[in-house]
Amino acid sequence: MVKKSEYQFGTGRRKSAKAQVRVFKGSGKLIDTKKPTYELTKKELSYIMEPLKLLGLERQYDVSYIVTGGGISSQLDAIKLGLSRAVSKTSEEASKTLKKENFLSRDPREKERKKPGLKRARKAPQWAKR
Repeated sequence: MVKKSEYQFGTGRRKSAKAQVRVFKGSGKLIDTKKPTYELTKKELSYIMEPLKLLGLERQYDVSYIVTGGGISSQLDAIKLGLSRAVSKTSEEASKTLKKENFLSRDPREKERKKPGLKRARKAPQWAKR
């Protein structure tokens, strides 16, 4: 069991995906805490680890995450935001650098609700004059 003081915690959200990310001192491993249902490609892995690469800390921290909801792309964005938030708690300088590179801002776009009489949020049935 890991003591609370040994890691930093960050929550990331994107659309309907939510990620809980913990950052430990370590060797640069990425650990999916739940049963891994999807194997990350090298491109996706490098996308998630961008905040650590920017700070030059990719070999100094292990990253553990739990992600639920959303699709693959939304989950990757949620993990990246959670990782950025967790790493920003380690030092003031890291926080400033990540903020400057826009890693600490959440993408606010959500799915628009379906309106009555329409097929989707904006798609209307075909209009007939007669």
